[in-house]
Formats: sequence, structure tokens, C-alpha cells
Amino acid sequence: MAQAQQDGRRIRGDESRRVILAHAIDTASVDGLDGLTIGRLADAAGHSKSGVATLFGSKEQLQLATVAAAREVFVERVIAPARASSDRGLERVCALISAWLAYSDERVFRGGCFFAAASVELDAKPGPVRDAVVAATQSWEDYLTLSIQRAIDAGELPLLDDAAQLTFEVVSFLEAANTRSLLHASIEPYARAATALRSRLLALGGDPGRVSGIVAVAAA
Repeated sequence: MAQAQQDGRRIRGDESRRVILAHAIDTASVDGLDGLTIGRLADAAGHSKSGVATLFGSKEQLQLATVAAAREVFVERVIAPARASSDRGLERVCALISAWLAYSDERVFRGGCFFAAASVELDAKPGPVRDAVVAATQSWEDYLTLSIQRAIDAGELPLLDDAAQLTFEVVSFLEAANTRSLLHASIEPYARAATALRSRLLALGGDPGRVSGIVAVAAA
């Protein structure tokens, strides 16, 4: 009986944590991680302040949990679909780009890309939360670089010899599209980013059939 009660409390606690973190990610994407407060999230999620404090402890722990939750959502909405729908190499690179454009365009987070916003907010603020954001963004860029390197090794980008350089360019175009879409309340930046990246991959010798797979969903 005691075990069943304990299991029930754990399940309720996990569900409460999930609901609160969903509100936290959405709030932080607009107001920043510094804008998170236990009281504000308690009101938004319909929980008591003491309950939220019990689940997360300090504001820093809440911020770290929010970054971790946002990272899980990013993997679910960008990495996983691209891996499931494409083969390794150039096809995977194009799928990752398209999935990222869709993730930003569909406002998975109300403020666009969570990590683009958090990177700007925390770039000059050393500490554990900044470190967590750096680790998450580095993980994404490392995976994109690995995918590009596999395309190079397979001879699919014959005019490219530096995968990290192309990663820098891809991320720059994607984040610019995200920012400009938010600022101008327009879907046009996604189409322009897709066009620019298709052109870049074609210039590197990419197969037109593969490269045409880069699509800005909003403009389709």
C-alpha cells in the first residue's frame, strides 16, 4: 500500500514537473531565462509556489531544468525526424536544415528558437546556465558537422573540405531567418534561408535532386 502511494506521488510529481517545464520553456523563449520566477510559473501552471519550489529548489536549478527540457524538445522536433526520414550524408544534411526551419516557423517555442534566444541572452554571462546552453548548442552543431563530414566522405560535396565551416554558415542562415521572422512577423526569411542554403550546397557540388529537398515549410 505504501509503495503504491509512493509511486502515485512520483507519477503526479513527474506530471507536474512536465507541465511546469512546458510553461517555463515557452516563457523563457520570449522573456529570457532570467525572466523565469517560481511565482510566475506557479500561476501559469496552476500550482502553488511551495510546490514549484519543492520540485526545482532554486531559480538556477529551474533554469537548468528548462534548458534540459528545451534540448529534449529540440531533439524530438529536429534531430529525430531528420534521422528517421533520411539516409546519412547529404540527404541527412538537407533533412536537418528543413526540420530546423519547420521547428522555428511552427513556433514550437513561442519566441522562436529557444537556443538562439538563450545564446544572445547569456553569451556574456558565465555560469552553469550558460554552460548548459553552450553544451546544447554545441551538441547540435557537432551533429550537423558530422552529417556534413559524412557527405564529404561519400563524395557528395566534392568542393568542400571543411565541414565545420559549412556548419557555421548553415547555423548563421538559420538563426538569421529565425530572428528576422520574429522581428518582421514574416515567413519570407525562411524561404530566403532555404534558397541561400540550396545555392550554397549546389556551389559545393551537391546533387540538385538531393539539395531540392531543403524546403521552407511556411513557403511551400
